[in-house]
Amino acid sequence: MGQQHGFSQIGVTGVDLSHAEPGLLRWLELGFHGSMGYMQQHGLRRARPAELVPGTLSVVTARMNYLPQASPPDWASIHLNRLNRPEQAYLSLYAKGRDYHKVLRQRLKKMAEEMSQAWGPMGYRVFTDSAPVLEVALAENAGLGWRGKHTLLLDRQAGSMFFLGEIYIDQLLPSTEPVGEHCGSCQACIDICPTRAIVAPYQLDARRCISYLTIEHEGAIPVELRRPIGNRIYGCDDCQLICPWNKFAQKSSLPDFDERAGLATPQLIELWNWTEDEFLCRTEGSAIRRIGYLKWLRNISIALGNALASQLPLTEKQAMRQALAQKTSHPSEMLREHIQWALSQQPDQAG
Repeated sequence: MGQQHGFSQIGVTGVDLSHAEPGLLRWLELGFHGSMGYMQQHGLRRARPAELVPGTLSVVTARMNYLPQASPPDWASIHLNRLNRPEQAYLSLYAKGRDYHKVLRQRLKKMAEEMSQAWGPMGYRVFTDSAPVLEVALAENAGLGWRGKHTLLLDRQAGSMFFLGEIYIDQLLPSTEPVGEHCGSCQACIDICPTRAIVAPYQLDARRCISYLTIEHEGAIPVELRRPIGNRIYGCDDCQLICPWNKFAQKSSLPDFDERAGLATPQLIELWNWTEDEFLCRTEGSAIRRIGYLKWLRNISIALGNALASQLPLTEKQAMRQALAQKTSHPSEMLREHIQWALSQQPDQAG
């Protein structure tokens, strides 16, 4: 049933996540959620499915691969190399196609409808990164993989390049068996993190995570974290690109996650010069659109500043300075500050 809707694996688990509650509380107490206040507000509801959706007895979890269909065998090294091209913009692989929220939600609903037709009337709600749900804990319980040291779910046959979704149902189903963890002594994901956001195995401080900073974080990005961001303007894949298990990553069975024209290897200046209308048009139906035009410019201004601090030819840097200068009178004080920071960057500066 799952495969015909584009899912690569389906699992089932009960609603008991009490083992995850102490870790969730500790994470919140440490403030690792940053400015994502909704996580504090939801509190333990994330670990209690039956409180979020009364009557829930089982959770069907599903994963969907998102590696673009045209990805070559050495896709990981290619993307790692792009991080060393300061004139290029780096966007997370998952964001270059259609918004995964829309893709998964639609397909989860269809699958839930088929389940209801096959088993009789049942109450259900579907989720995909859209509510207080402990997705990884549920998927781990359901046997879809194990939590890696970067806190993402890992599978021996598919690495971590997949999305997760859930169907909360009011019927009791037999659970699928969990699997063991297979990270061993490897800590490649911890070592490669540019901002040291993975503060310990299985512990992520979102306040330092580039994905959080470029997507979730509102306002100014801390100065001390701007240089480590490099040319990453939307998300970060480093911990996944370096993970040995992702040599087994599977390509998506859907064209939805293919790279859009213009987002495969975009140049920073090209994206910086987009008007707001162009941004909205080119990102329509994409997860990128969710951050809005102002944060888009904020992120690119940091990347341009880092490019000015690189060893690019002077002619390229001159073009970047001219592009930045055109927006020094932007109405946003926050953006103006980022632009001034970018223009001040030199190769011999430490940050």
